Amino acid sequence: MPIANTPQRSSNLEPARTDLPQNALKILIVEDERVLARSIERQLQREGYLTELAFDGDHALRAATSNAYNLVLLDVKLAKKSGLEVLKELRAGSNRLPVIIISAKDTVQDRILGLNAGADDYLVKPFDSGELSARIRSVLHRTGKLDSNILQAGDLRLDVVRRKASRGDREIALSNKEFALLEFLLRNKNQIVTRTRIAQEVWGYTFEPGTKIVDVTMSNLRKAVDESFDTKLIQTIYREGYLLAEKRAETAKTA
Repeated sequence: MPIANTPQRSSNLEPARTDLPQNALKILIVEDERVLARSIERQLQREGYLTELAFDGDHALRAATSNAYNLVLLDVKLAKKSGLEVLKELRAGSNRLPVIIISAKDTVQDRILGLNAGADDYLVKPFDSGELSARIRSVLHRTGKLDSNILQAGDLRLDVVRRKASRGDREIALSNKEFALLEFLLRNKNQIVTRTRIAQEVWGYTFEPGTKIVDVTMSNLRKAVDESFDTKLIQTIYREGYLLAEKRAETAKTA
């Protein structure tokens, strides 16, 4: 989504937001297309990551070698120093910081060059936001940066890397959006979340008043997760929103 009237900053390295948890994983986004960079940043911040932006290769290399990041998203075509040069210099200095290349270069040879230079993964533009999230989680998990890929409440388990949901010994089939909604609820377990926040953080924007897509998706998710089980995990909190919890809230409704 285009960004209008975005203030320009004098530095080529933009600081992270400070309103996210300080123990959140930190990602450096290196991308010279600033609208795309900020779009990726908004997505990752909605998912709970701390982020910083760099727009050229020199600043990217300095940032990656001087700051404690958990992962770098690295474009190939950059001013001053290409992404491949940045990556090769990192690896030459024995820096094993996980790196995912994001590039419009889509030939097999381009991918081979990126992976041989030391990239942990290679994602071709344009890419789906869900695929980006999955690739990030997979690399963080493989490199030991992600504490756990399993989210759980009672007998409900969600494997965010393998994209599998289950209750007890029964696997649950979910659509992509239902999976994203369940992941959001589990990451905010025991907290009431409003419809507005769900719309912003799962869909990425605010719906027009009267739009029922959050409620419809939630209804489908509850059928999949709760309908066949005695213990209902997803609750409607009257006039507030939704809650996923193992214990039933006094103000919850069964709708």
